Amino acid sequence: MAARIEQVVTSGVFSLDDQDFEVDNNVWLIGDDAEVVVVDPSHDPAAVEQAVAGRRVTAVVCTHGHNDHVNGSVALGAAVGAPVLLNPADRELWDQAHPGVEPGGELVDGQVLTVAGIELHVLATPGHTWGSVSLHAPALSAVFTGDTLFEGGPGATGRSFSDFPTIIASIRDRLLTLPAETVVYTGHGDRTTIGAEAPALPAWIARGH
Repeated sequence: MAARIEQVVTSGVFSLDDQDFEVDNNVWLIGDDAEVVVVDPSHDPAAVEQAVAGRRVTAVVCTHGHNDHVNGSVALGAAVGAPVLLNPADRELWDQAHPGVEPGGELVDGQVLTVAGIELHVLATPGHTWGSVSLHAPALSAVFTGDTLFEGGPGATGRSFSDFPTIIASIRDRLLTLPAETVVYTGHGDRTTIGAEAPALPAWIARGH
């Protein structure tokens, strides 16, 4: 039962700074036929639970606190009996989506989660939000970047709780240092690789987004 990566795409509304945006989100399941970690259950917890298909969920991981990445987490965690993990630096955003509800645990830089015999290394990658994290799975040559790194550039900054120089530093120092063949599993849109994105860093800095 080798570990593998599965994808569920859900649709809904991202709300921040009194603006609403229709979005499609990537939800990632990492594991095998017995157990999984769920990354960023968004919008439709029932669809994510269906994809879990009765397997043990060891953790529900939120890469950051924006509502479109956490709005299905509490319901899914309750349904499957798993803790919902969040970097405490994004607690203010979490509270906007889930007022009065405590996350089930913390995600901190250097933490290691295990599932299906593989390690998921937590990398602090702030910038899109102050508490953004990525998960590096060396055994799968994979990194799950949430909204920090996409095909074609960094995640959005310029709204509340974000900063462009900070996201550039995170990408340069924490992500582009990974092996070039590492596949980047993003929060929205298509996957890419570290090797495909690394040469464009100077252009991103020059354009300022």
